[in-house]
Amino acid sequence: MIIQSQIRADISIIGGSGLYDPGIFKETQEVKVYTPYGEPSDRIIIGKLGNKIVAFLPRHGRGHRIPPHKINYRANIWALKNLGVKWVIAVSAVGSLREDYRPGDIVIPDQFIDMTKTRTYSFFDGHVVAHVSMADPFCEDLRRRIIDVTKELKFPFHDKGTYICIEGPRFSTRAESRVWKEVFKADIIGMTLVPEVNLACEAQLCYAVIALITDYDVWAERPVTAHEVEKVMKENIEKAKHILYELIPRLPPEPDETLCSCCRALETALL
Repeated sequence: MIIQSQIRADISIIGGSGLYDPGIFKETQEVKVYTPYGEPSDRIIIGKLGNKIVAFLPRHGRGHRIPPHKINYRANIWALKNLGVKWVIAVSAVGSLREDYRPGDIVIPDQFIDMTKTRTYSFFDGHVVAHVSMADPFCEDLRRRIIDVTKELKFPFHDKGTYICIEGPRFSTRAESRVWKEVFKADIIGMTLVPEVNLACEAQLCYAVIALITDYDVWAERPVTAHEVEKVMKENIEKAKHILYELIPRLPPEPDETLCSCCRALETALL
């Protein structure tokens, strides 16, 4: 393990439920990064994929030790920024709020709704004030690149969707689930997008999500067993690994600025 080294990375993966080590890197080493916000979720694995240096951070810690409402999101994003990362590919398990968004499908969301309650949402909570635009919260350049690879691999996927993020760790009631579906018109539901996406924007990192549907949320009244969810999750994780393996070597050093404003998010945000 390397402690607070000068090692750098070009790209990062934030792994969600079930993805604690992608197993696709060469020449791996672990880095412990100290941050002004405390410890990240785990030590960061640095490895090579093609000619890219990649940083992998398991969002919940290896072994799924940290529930979604207790993740130190500021420490995680600060640590990746400190390593020099430009691109952030987040992998998340989600539930479906639509009949046609099926378990096993992949969604590349383009919008979100925040229903969290108790999290720390910003790096700018002191002497400097920033109002960062989140009108288009995901890096469109990175989204399109993920979509292209997923299409090539012929995985069932949806190229847009609204992700509603709830506080957790409990799941929704049936009444809540119907509200998310019928009133808010959200497409998928999870517990970890916010404030991860907010903080990535403030850090001017290019961020997008590979959302992996494990089951229908309770609006559907289709009871599922833990065995069924585990089976779908394992299949989803393998799909995510294939996408990452094909995508990462193709990422350029910088995004296309005509498609993405992530790297300039603070230009008009600071007061």
